[in-house]
Formats: sequence, C-alpha cells, structure tokens
Amino acid sequence: MAVVWRIESARIVATLARYVGDVGLAEDLAQEAVLDALRQWPEQGVPANPGAWLTAVGKRKAIDGWRRRERLDDRYAAMAHDLENALDTDAPPWDPDTIDDDVLRLVFTACHPVLAREQQVALTLRVVGGLTTEEIARAFLVPTATVQQRIVRAKKTLRAAHVPFEVPGRSEFPERLSSVLGVLYLVFNEGYAASAGGDWMRPELALEALRLARSLAELVPREPEAHGLVALFEFQASRFGARTTPDGEPILLLDQDRSRWDRTLIARGSAALSRQDALGRGRGYYGLQAGIAQCHATALRADDTDWERISILYEALGRLAPSPVVELNRAVAVSMSEGPATALRIVDELVASGALRGYHLLPSVRGELLHRLGRRAEAKAEFVEAARLTGNERERALLQRRIDAAD
Repeated sequence: MAVVWRIESARIVATLARYVGDVGLAEDLAQEAVLDALRQWPEQGVPANPGAWLTAVGKRKAIDGWRRRERLDDRYAAMAHDLENALDTDAPPWDPDTIDDDVLRLVFTACHPVLAREQQVALTLRVVGGLTTEEIARAFLVPTATVQQRIVRAKKTLRAAHVPFEVPGRSEFPERLSSVLGVLYLVFNEGYAASAGGDWMRPELALEALRLARSLAELVPREPEAHGLVALFEFQASRFGARTTPDGEPILLLDQDRSRWDRTLIARGSAALSRQDALGRGRGYYGLQAGIAQCHATALRADDTDWERISILYEALGRLAPSPVVELNRAVAVSMSEGPATALRIVDELVASGALRGYHLLPSVRGELLHRLGRRAEAKAEFVEAARLTGNERERALLQRRIDAAD
C-alpha cells in the first residue's frame, strides 16, 4: 500500500479535488479510501489498477457525504455517471510518463497567493509529493508540529477563500511561478536524497517532480528558470542508476561508475539549459545549479571534473542567493580545486556563525576535510556528530564506515 500511495497519491488527490472543489476534502477522501483498501485488499487481493480503485472509492465516499447532507444536485448526478466508468478497475493504468493536467492544477492551487510561502510549500509537498509531515519537517529543519499546523491552516484558508481548482491565467503566472518552482525543487531534492527512512533516495518522487517540471516548462516556454529547473533535474536524474549498489547502499559521486549514467537525460539537460540561455536573460538560481550539475555530468572521469568552474558557479550562486548551504557546497568544490586547508577555513566560518546548527552535512563535510588533512581523531568526532544528526538510515551506515576508517 505504501508503494501504491507514493506513486499514485498526487493523481488520486488531484482527481478528487477537481470533482469536489476542495483540496482538503479531497485528501480526506483519499485517506478514507486507503483505510478501505487496508481492510479489503488483504482478503480480496490487490485490484489490477489500484490507483483507479482508490479514486473510485474516494468519489463514492464524496457522493455518500452529499447524500447524507441532502445536497444532491447536478454535480452529484454528473459524478455518479462518471463513477460508473471509474469503477471499471480493469481499465489501463495511468501512464507514468504522462502528466495529468489535474496534478498541475493541484500544484497551482496549493501555491495560491492567499497562502503564505511556507504554507504553499508544506501543502504541496504533502498532497502532491506524498511526503509525511515528519519528512517535510526534516526538509525545512523545523518541528513536525509546525508543519502540521501550516498544512491545516493552508487547507482552511483555501476553503474559506473559495480558491478555484484550476491552472491560473497568464496574468497570475509571475506571482505564482516562483512558488511552484520552489516546491518542485524541494520535492525533487527529497527524492534525490531522502531526509529520513531506510532508502538512500526515492527515485519515483524525484521523477514525478521532473515530469511536472517538464510540463510546466512547456506551459511557460518564455520563463528561463523553468528551463533551468528542468535542466538541473535531468542532470541529477541521469545518475540515479549509479548512486546505489544492488542492495541499496549509497555510492558517492566520485566513486560512481559513470558508464551507468543515463546519457539521454544528460543530453536532455544540456538542451534545456540551451533553451534557457537562448532567451538571453541570464541564468538564475536554478540555471546556475544546472550549470554545476552539467560540469559533473559531462566529465567522463572523476579526474576530468572542472572543479575551478564549479567553484566559480557556486560563487555566483552565493551572490545571487546568499545561503549557508550554498557556501558549504562551495567549500567542497574549493577543497577539490585548492585543497582541504582552504576549504576548512570556509567551513569553520560556517560553524562559528551557527547558521547550520543541526544540519548533518556540516560535520560530515568538516570530517572529510579533517580526514584528508590527517587529523583523524577530529575527523572521527565530526563523523559521529553527523551520524547522530542524520535521519536517513543508509546515510548513517555510510557515516559509520567513515567513523571506522578514521580509527
């Protein structure tokens, strides 16, 4: 059931939202359908098309609710007619490479300007990305209760404002596109490097963000950052086949078998970056990151990586969007182009600032730099701290191996 929900939840909630006109109610209906499935599937077996089954049950529950409230109308009649067709669970399953317009409507609804930015992101990660509140909290480095409160308030606000379930008109794109891009970015990142759980990554989540980004770029072809985001995702996704061993253990970038990288996705990423550049408006936040990813993707061997260019791109990214995480990433690039001692000074400044307190990658990176400098005892202490802070079991095991190597 967990696998079905992770793959189909966005489409199920989106379809139900289109019918009932309420994102919060749609998610409640979907969850009720899941409870029915948990009771029935163990005895009756999993249907041939579980996504359609859950959607049909959700619709039926909506109709039952309207009936109980004695609010039957033309909408009920139309849904009831549609339900007869939807109950045919032998229908062909959704094509996983096709973006359903309802999913885009769901994303834009969740990113409506009546919501605060943190509410937009939290709600979309929940109803589109299918993340738990705990996973979202880790992504934001905030308490789980805070995320739960944001989601509840977002649903209430959408309901009170009677926000329509639709893709906005062109005049509304500028104020909402930034939020949509930001949400897709976070969804992809959670799939690329899972913040918690037993899996190093969740490819299906990242690929859903990639499909949404491609569709969005087609919708707004004159928006450079939409193409920049697609390029970034294409480059990052090209490495999925090489990022883990057959049993799911992580393989770090410099150790990956580059013959297993998907050259088709790399070519698509380069094409998307070229489309952005052709618009003549320069590279923004996502385009600069795509340029960094391209440097990695086009290096046939780890030794061929242009670390100096990567450092320069991180510098530009830091000027455009100052962030301690960007500075930490720049430190990694500097360690490869100028040496670990120079990079350690950058990282120590971050430690002194306290900006990344509680972020496991800070001690992880510092540990690597200390290890390369031969300061094993200090490196081990950093790896121990990083292992304590991470919520991902695979990453913790990887750090444990670094701890053992530091002895």
